[in-house]
Amino acid sequence: LAALGAMALGMCAPLRVWAQVTWNRAAFEARSALEALRALGAQSASESRDILIDAPQIAENGALVPIDITSQLAGTRTISVIAEKNPFPLAARFEFRDGALPYARVNLKLSESTLVRVVVEAGTRVYQHAREIKVTAGGCGN
Repeated sequence: LAALGAMALGMCAPLRVWAQVTWNRAAFEARSALEALRALGAQSASESRDILIDAPQIAENGALVPIDITSQLAGTRTISVIAEKNPFPLAARFEFRDGALPYARVNLKLSESTLVRVVVEAGTRVYQHAREIKVTAGGCGN
């Protein structure tokens, strides 16, 4: 029985290692958009219109704001979503393997009207595109 328990722990270890490698703790714990961008290595990202953000201009309820994101940049590896005025701005980060469609749909909870910035790593470069979303009823703490 002890051997079975040790074997089970050994099988879980690779999953823990993988999670630690792919999860950017500093970026998700950042308290400002600038801190999150720095942790992602995206503070000097180039503007790109090849990042498509489909989101409402005005969200009647900040508790549920649907956003569709598509990257038309070749070699897209990651898509990160930053809601600049949220208490923890980095809302989501998606990783894509070769051949995966670089598309993501997220439902954000926005505390107030804010700029939503999408950061894309493609090839060896980092790109960004932003969209202002006005919130008429707050979602965080309201």
